[in-house]
Amino acid sequence: MNRHWNEMQPADAYRVTVSGCVDSLEQKVVALLYQPLIGAQALSLYMTMYAEVEDGKLSSESALHYHLMNTLGCSPQQIYEDRLKLEGIGLLKTYVKKTGENREFLYELLPPLAPDQFFTDGLLNVFLYRKIGRPHFLRLKRIFCDREPKSPDYQDVTHAFPDVFSTGYTEMQEAEIDSAPEPGTRLASKGTKTGPVLNESFDFSALERALKDALIPASALTPFIKETIKKLSFLYGIQPLDMKNLVLSSINEQDEIEVEELRKSARNAYQFESGGRLPDMTPRMGSQELKEAGEPKTKEEKLILHCESVTPYQMMIDISDKAPSSVDMKLIEQVMLQYDFTPGVMNALIQYVMLKSNMKLSKSFMDKIAAQWARKKVKTAKEGIELAKTEQKQPKEWTKPKSTSSSYGNRKAVRQEKLPSWFTEKEKEKDTEKERPKQSKDFEAKKRKLEEELRKRKEGASAGEKD
Repeated sequence: MNRHWNEMQPADAYRVTVSGCVDSLEQKVVALLYQPLIGAQALSLYMTMYAEVEDGKLSSESALHYHLMNTLGCSPQQIYEDRLKLEGIGLLKTYVKKTGENREFLYELLPPLAPDQFFTDGLLNVFLYRKIGRPHFLRLKRIFCDREPKSPDYQDVTHAFPDVFSTGYTEMQEAEIDSAPEPGTRLASKGTKTGPVLNESFDFSALERALKDALIPASALTPFIKETIKKLSFLYGIQPLDMKNLVLSSINEQDEIEVEELRKSARNAYQFESGGRLPDMTPRMGSQELKEAGEPKTKEEKLILHCESVTPYQMMIDISDKAPSSVDMKLIEQVMLQYDFTPGVMNALIQYVMLKSNMKLSKSFMDKIAAQWARKKVKTAKEGIELAKTEQKQPKEWTKPKSTSSSYGNRKAVRQEKLPSWFTEKEKEKDTEKERPKQSKDFEAKKRKLEEELRKRKEGASAGEKD
């Protein structure tokens, strides 16, 4: 896809704006917690943009995207894809200003979540756990944890501000007025740490109606609870009616929703359906890109679109009309991790293997095809399906007779070793020796038959002379 050419071109100008400097803790958070999710290239883009803002300032000078391309050594497509990753995970906001045919982008860099926010986010922490595994996840958590130095033995004796300083009312009014930023300016701050931005796709009205029938007040859905529900819905693919049951199981005696219980219920329900695995975070084709790709017309285009739009778990359900076994999902997970396949490529592979293996996931056959696709550098469902079609035709070509000249060009010449003359002579001698006993037997039989005929003739002649 070349959507980046419409969204961003090398000649487009850009400026970077920040809310404040990135301290050492935030750098560590981005490098250790965010980088496994967005990749080193996206992290490099984030830090490069930050470096372009001079110390003490909140924005950079205007530059062209050529500058970013040369600095990072990557293509416009790569910059665009990394920009999308930063936007989706909550580290970047993008604005564009059009003046005639010219465009100027404003990239607002956002600070990462604090460690305590990240590990209780309910979305990013789950994806990180799934990405790096439990041992490394616990190791990272220990890096950002420390023992609480306070204990019940300590007593707070801190003095308040009025106990230490006196105030002047007149000077205070003047200070408040003079402290306000001038129009069109702003003061440096740590910024708002929002985390990943999710679309308003969850139907809260349907959930509220369902909870109302269960006598749960709408006030139980606080803004924080709604944000949590939105994340859980995205993470585990939970619909409003299913979410209602999870919410009901998380209500306490005060008709309040316990967030930890809600997360636990959603996680347990998902793992029960998916054979114990947790969801993974992978870049996918967005809805806007699907629209720009056009309405699929042929069966192949529809298959490609379906492969790029659903998860491997859903693909198995679509093929078999039932949930896949934990063994099948474990095999799919192993292949995806081993060969670094996207869900689209994995779905195309599942389709091909199931069709060739009598609707079964054969581990040996899937490994064989996956290794071949990895060597061929298959990156999209379309490439995988086209390669599968080529492989499907190949055996038919092998069975065709070698009568046409084109088959000569398609076949590899098979080298035939020239045998030495002494070998062929010995072989001929062996063949001759094998034939000799047969020839001797034939000769003896003919000889006996001839002698018998001569004997009969002699006996006949002797009888005639006597008469």
